[in-house]
Amino acid sequence: MKSPALSYIRVTCFVVAIPIFFVNAQAQLVPGTGIKLQQVGDDFEDEAWQWIPNGYKSSKEQDEQIRSPTGYSNNQRWFESPKRGMPDHIVRVATPAGGIPGSKGSLKIQTLNSGVPGINSNKMEQDDLVMSCSSRIGAISASRSPSCTCRIYLPPFDKWEDRSGTHFGYRIDTKTTITESKKKFLFSKSSRKQEEYWPGYFIEFHSSHDPRFKEDEATLLIRGDHLGHEVKSLKLTPGWWTLGMSVSGDGQVHFYGKPGVSDLTAADHLYSSFPYGYKAEYFATHFFNVCNQNDGRTWSTPFIIDDPAIYSIR
Repeated sequence: MKSPALSYIRVTCFVVAIPIFFVNAQAQLVPGTGIKLQQVGDDFEDEAWQWIPNGYKSSKEQDEQIRSPTGYSNNQRWFESPKRGMPDHIVRVATPAGGIPGSKGSLKIQTLNSGVPGINSNKMEQDDLVMSCSSRIGAISASRSPSCTCRIYLPPFDKWEDRSGTHFGYRIDTKTTITESKKKFLFSKSSRKQEEYWPGYFIEFHSSHDPRFKEDEATLLIRGDHLGHEVKSLKLTPGWWTLGMSVSGDGQVHFYGKPGVSDLTAADHLYSSFPYGYKAEYFATHFFNVCNQNDGRTWSTPFIIDDPAIYSIR
């Protein structure tokens, strides 16, 4: 079974160390507002939940190889990224302590051989897990105030890949319209086209074995400001966290987060921006990046997610 295609960009960017920008919460759109869209999302409660790899992973970003048919979940709510491929370990597990009350199942995401299959690049690479959204219900207009939430479990620091840098990403696929100018000889021609961009969160780890840092620590980075630069946000601790993003009718993206698994509120607002200077017109889906040092020996940090959901006001 072939999975729908989606494009992505690399998890590399300059980090802008600026204070978190708070605005009047009344102007914000709290993720989880409106109706939970039942056609998409997952709670991983089905004990028969299974990931179907479908052969070697895609690596279009590195070598232009998609290697169809790509992987997907047996409930058809998830698919492998054609651009960067799927994590090596996608498995339903028992929900760790402190999770959503009554939850028995969550999803563990971890990878070993990121990048091009069979090639160890010995540099940071990433794999992607994407929720089927636009293929099931279509892209959601910003006028419908789309939003998404997810609970993410961070393991104790001694279980993390011993590497300073980005370990995990939680992002949304948004679309806007831009004007592109092309010059030929003495003439220039302008045209309008749809542009994809991917706001979201990255979880960065600082290892105590790195001489730059005295102790293990994790930080939440937000991508991003109007230039697409990352903004430092919360200091993270092991355990459950709730993160969410929303797109308001003016095309602005709003970021919310807090420890624990309770629903987000206006008090959990972290940042708002027009990432890359764009105004979002459509929300297509949300997805996850799993990163590691692609040396053929080192597994990525074992992150667990639960109840990723998408909402709309109508």
